[in-house]
Amino acid sequence: MYKIVRKKELNDAVTLMEIEAPFVAKKARAGQFIIFRVDEQGERVPLTIAGYDREKGTVSIIFQKVGFSTRALGELNEGDFIQDFVGPLGKPTETEGVKRVCVVGGGVGCAIALPSAVAFKEAGCEVDVIVGFRNKDIVILEDEFKAASDNLYLMTDDGSYGEHGFVTVKLQQLLEAGKQYDEVLAIGPIPMMKFVCKTTEPFGVKTMVSLNPIMVDGTGMCGGCRVTVGGETKFACVDGPEFDGHKVDYDELMKRNSVYRDREAEVAEKHTCRMEAMGKALIK
Repeated sequence: MYKIVRKKELNDAVTLMEIEAPFVAKKARAGQFIIFRVDEQGERVPLTIAGYDREKGTVSIIFQKVGFSTRALGELNEGDFIQDFVGPLGKPTETEGVKRVCVVGGGVGCAIALPSAVAFKEAGCEVDVIVGFRNKDIVILEDEFKAASDNLYLMTDDGSYGEHGFVTVKLQQLLEAGKQYDEVLAIGPIPMMKFVCKTTEPFGVKTMVSLNPIMVDGTGMCGGCRVTVGGETKFACVDGPEFDGHKVDYDELMKRNSVYRDREAEVAEKHTCRMEAMGKALIK
C-alpha cells in the first residue's frame, strides 16, 4: 500500500498528489511514468511522473479527473492509501548534447512537461518554455515553469491570460525571429503535438513528442499503445514514451486514442458510486 502524503487541487479538474514510494523515487527520472491501482478491483492506469524527492522518498503525480479510476483517485485524501504504485517505467528524457531547447506543453500535458524542463535546466541547457491553456481559470504550474526556464511564454486560447493564441503561434514567432533550438519537446494533446511538428519541420528543428496519452497496460503486453514511427511499429510504453515527432503517424495515433471513448462515456453514465450510495444509506 502507498500513502498519499500531499494533495493539492490545481484547478477544478486537475489534482496533484505526492505519494510515499521510496523505491520509485530513488530511480525516477524526468519523462518516465508509473502505473497505479486505487484498490484490488481497480484498473491499471499509467501516469507520467510529475516530480520526485529522493530524500523524502516521494513521487508526485498530476492527473485530470476524467475517467472512473482518476475520479476514484481524486476522492482520496492525505493519509489515505492506494493499492499499487509501480515504476519508474519507460525511457527518461534525453538531455545529453542539448544546449538550447524549447519545451512546449498543452493543458494537463504541462504537468509532464515541467520535470523535463527542470531536467534540461539542471543539465545546463538554455530553456524556453511555451505553455498553453484554454483560459485563465485552468492555468497550472506557472511559478514552477518560471523557475525552470530562461523564458516562459504563457498562451491562452481566448486571450484571458498571457498572450492570445495557440502554442504553435508563439513557436512560429520565435522560429521566424531567428531563435535556434537544438531540440523542441512537445507534450500535450495529440493534435497539439502534431501541429507543433508541422511548425518546426520547415525549420529543420529536431522535435520530440511524448506519446503517454495512448498507454494502457504500460508493459508492452496489451499492444494498446502501438504506434507507427518512421514506418516501424513501436510501443509507447517500452520504446518511449518520447519519439521523433516528425516520424509519427498521427492519423493512426488519433484513431487509436479514440477507440475507448464511447465505452468510457457509457461506463460514466451507468456507474453508481459506492461511496455516494453508502452516504445516502447512512442519511436514511
